[in-house]
Amino acid sequence: MTTYAPFAKPLYVMLKPVGAVCNLACDYCYYLEKAKLYQNNPKHVMSEELLEKFIEEYINSQTMPQVLFTWHGGETLMRPLSFYKKAMELQQKYARGRTIDNCIQTNGTLLTDEWCEFFKANNWLVGVSIDGPQEFHDEYRKNKLGKPSFVKVMQGINLLKKHGVEWNAMAVVNDFNADYPLEFYRFFKELDCHYIQFAPIVERTFAHEDGRHLASLAQSEGDTLAEFSITPEQWGNFLCTIFDEWVKEDVGNYYIQLFDSTLANWVGEQPGVCTLAKTCGHAGVMEFNGDVYSCDHFVFPEFKLGNIYTQTLVEMMYSERQSAFGQMKQQSLPTQCKECEFLFACNGECPKNRFVHTATGEPGLNYLCKGYYQFFKHAAPYMDFMKNELMNQRPPANVMSATIQPE
Repeated sequence: MTTYAPFAKPLYVMLKPVGAVCNLACDYCYYLEKAKLYQNNPKHVMSEELLEKFIEEYINSQTMPQVLFTWHGGETLMRPLSFYKKAMELQQKYARGRTIDNCIQTNGTLLTDEWCEFFKANNWLVGVSIDGPQEFHDEYRKNKLGKPSFVKVMQGINLLKKHGVEWNAMAVVNDFNADYPLEFYRFFKELDCHYIQFAPIVERTFAHEDGRHLASLAQSEGDTLAEFSITPEQWGNFLCTIFDEWVKEDVGNYYIQLFDSTLANWVGEQPGVCTLAKTCGHAGVMEFNGDVYSCDHFVFPEFKLGNIYTQTLVEMMYSERQSAFGQMKQQSLPTQCKECEFLFACNGECPKNRFVHTATGEPGLNYLCKGYYQFFKHAAPYMDFMKNELMNQRPPANVMSATIQPE
């Protein structure tokens, strides 16, 4: 029996085929600790039975003719290539005329010619985690023996390029590399990487063993910022510096997710990154055993929606609990945010970062607020210009030849 979601929008659930298992041990990884949730499971791998169940139900749940599968980790390539070949067989078995797309996130160290040939032949988009030039990348991205990983990542990227695989970069911005924004940005341009996602790292350490408080909107007593976390000032300067080069030289050629999403909010469209969206809950995540959670950053017991063996994806993703999780983003905004001129552009960013107090003592302010405000204020005249170009059906890249005075 075919079951369809009650709303005409994609139902989106990321897959974790190996759970929280990885061949690296990056200092700032927020996901490896999730293995503690499944200590009774000796092997954190998704069975072919579960794979088939998910693929059939996921495809049947869609109301759109296009279906996107996102494979995430841990390290996704720790499953053999045969697993993903089987996934594609199952996708075709249950497609029923729909167009199936796949994207996969990897640290790049396990890529081989065989993997790349598969990705190219089947039109997979590959996201590679790389934190800039070698000195920056190797600061925190090491293997379990403490050895740097940059050389192997670059070998993987060169294989992707050799085989003509479409790929993009996911770069974590931390306390170290944030101080070198232009060196950081130009590295990706030298790699000829035209799609870049910058992710600011903000993590807390805890005075208690129970890591669930990471998902709390209020800072718990005893919590301190991890040393690799970026400061709001660093984040603002980082974004403004890169934006100044991008807006003069690279619009329409290099696509930086945060800048594109900011422009989307400026013109009233849905942004491509969930952190800047008005509500949460657009993307759930399914663990290797079928457990479904509200969000990749909220894999904690209190945000578990259920298990695919006992509830359907539609029931879980359109449940009252998931709806409440999504609305939490707007409902928990402090007065400072509600009165901010850039609320439409930021929407309070990710709730996981809302653990500081406003000047008046109100809780729920985003830790990165000052940095985002600096960026939006700086970019506003350019965003206004690009919005006007779009509204008049002209390319926003015209901003590169315009004379605009930043505020």
